[in-house]
Amino acid sequence: MAFDTILKQLKSKDYQQVYFLYGKESYYIDAITSQVENGILNESEKAFNFTVFYGKDVNHQAIIDTARRYPMMASHQVVILKEAQEMRTLSNLQSYIEHPTSTTIVLICYKHKKFNFNSKFGKALKKQAVIFESKPLYDNQVPDWISAYLKKKKLSIQPRAADLIAEYLGTDLSKVANELDKLAINVAAETEITEKEIEANIGISKDYNVFELQRAIGQRDMVKTNRILQYFAANPKKMPLPVLIGSLYTYFSKVYLYHAAKNLPEREIMTTLQLRSNFFLKEYRAAARQFPPAKAEQAITLLKEYDLKSKGVGYNNTGKPDGSLAKEMVWRILH
Repeated sequence: MAFDTILKQLKSKDYQQVYFLYGKESYYIDAITSQVENGILNESEKAFNFTVFYGKDVNHQAIIDTARRYPMMASHQVVILKEAQEMRTLSNLQSYIEHPTSTTIVLICYKHKKFNFNSKFGKALKKQAVIFESKPLYDNQVPDWISAYLKKKKLSIQPRAADLIAEYLGTDLSKVANELDKLAINVAAETEITEKEIEANIGISKDYNVFELQRAIGQRDMVKTNRILQYFAANPKKMPLPVLIGSLYTYFSKVYLYHAAKNLPEREIMTTLQLRSNFFLKEYRAAARQFPPAKAEQAITLLKEYDLKSKGVGYNNTGKPDGSLAKEMVWRILH
């Protein structure tokens, strides 16, 4: 079942007896768990009807005994099993899963890994439980997720600003959501979030970031390029060399790909390059004029070389700090 569907049903009090949440992305599991913890019982009902177990500290019989009880002065009781992946006797819950108590809501949270449903316990879950797999997003999916998240808070965000947050915070949605929540508290409703708001509230510089560096390199703006590289060298935690190389590799791969797709209709070019706005397409067009196919290919080769060099693979250790390696790498790309 989909994440939004589960939340909608829980909020409308359409409850199922057993929920099994699993997967590598903790954000969705935590969001559903929070709704179960806070949206089913009020505080007085929780005193007798709400129990949380942790997999490494409990056996199956304690969970079954609790789940078999009937609620006291409430319509339901809630039993949550967290860290189910740590529970040695988890599969012994099969007998309960096959015959759950109608007035008990059991939520099982199996985090950070896949689950094999080929076992008898897994087949019982597939037959009786609401199952949700919490999958991590790909890098290119995070900006759209950010836009959708802020839309629910009555905020919009410029595509470049969403990309900037995604680049710096990565795919850990719990971390991203935490920063977006803080941002939403500090700006007025209906605001369009720009790089200015991001710098003020999240601390990501609107002038010294990888997108500004890419633009400067794409325009062969040596002064701006050197200024940003100096900032990165002075603040290595802001842009670690492996992250910088990865970002530039993606950038030049798209520049190279643009040359192959440039005669297609604009919408098809954007799809091919996985761009979310023609704002970015303009930048790639400009960069392609500065970096014809052979030059773009050469840049990609250099990035691979410096990726290995930064890891000490196949190259003698030069002892150069990452900031110096980054400057040398970009200088060679531009020359």
